[in-house]
Amino acid sequence: MRISGTMSMRAAAAAAAALVLLTACGDGGGDGGGDKGGNPGKQALRSGAPTPDPTRIPDVGDKLQSRIPDQSRQVVAVYGKGVNSADATVVLYAKQGKAWERTRSWTAHNGKRGWTTSHHEGDKRSPVGVYTLSDAGGVLPDPGARLPYTASGSFAAPHYWPKSHWTDFNYVIAIDYNRVKGASPLDQTRPEGQSKGGSIWLHMDHGSGTSACVSLPKSGMEYLLKNLDPKLHPVVVMGDKAHLAA
Repeated sequence: MRISGTMSMRAAAAAAAALVLLTACGDGGGDGGGDKGGNPGKQALRSGAPTPDPTRIPDVGDKLQSRIPDQSRQVVAVYGKGVNSADATVVLYAKQGKAWERTRSWTAHNGKRGWTTSHHEGDKRSPVGVYTLSDAGGVLPDPGARLPYTASGSFAAPHYWPKSHWTDFNYVIAIDYNRVKGASPLDQTRPEGQSKGGSIWLHMDHGSGTSACVSLPKSGMEYLLKNLDPKLHPVVVMGDKAHLAA
């Protein structure tokens, strides 16, 4: 192929990647912390509260609980603080036998305007729901991910964004909302149409709300990438407390 053709293809790829980033993730501003966070799922242990059911994800009601596939043995639960809040806690649960066990948790952020049950392009809210996790990638080399991983400079955030955001997409895990499973997170195909939004990811935190994604510390992203196993059919259950409990 001629050099001019190669340069043209690279320019087109970079432009496409920039479009993906601008229309989904990335509004906000530092590192959100380490392996800590609040204690969703443990409130039932307070005095006088009922004993939690180990066969259910804590603080998730029947509506979303029923949408967790029977074969799933890993759940990333995103507990939003409130419907209009950008603050959240991410908890990883693993199923042992019939019981769900809490393994790790991290402070996190979601859409800067909170949550919605009817997400659309540009609303700055994260979609409430249960979604599969099937593909990953990022600017950085594969850290040993079990999910298929695409390493590419095309993930890089535009440098006209605040500098605190430049590392947002060093690691990402695609949330399977309005996207094609089995494709790179950079793939822009939106089966339900452009207006429904897309390119919603788990990615590295910059200390405040995003455009619709869920962000957590680098340590959390590395842990999830190394431990989420496609053979265990991982899903994310995400929303604010009230919608999760419904």
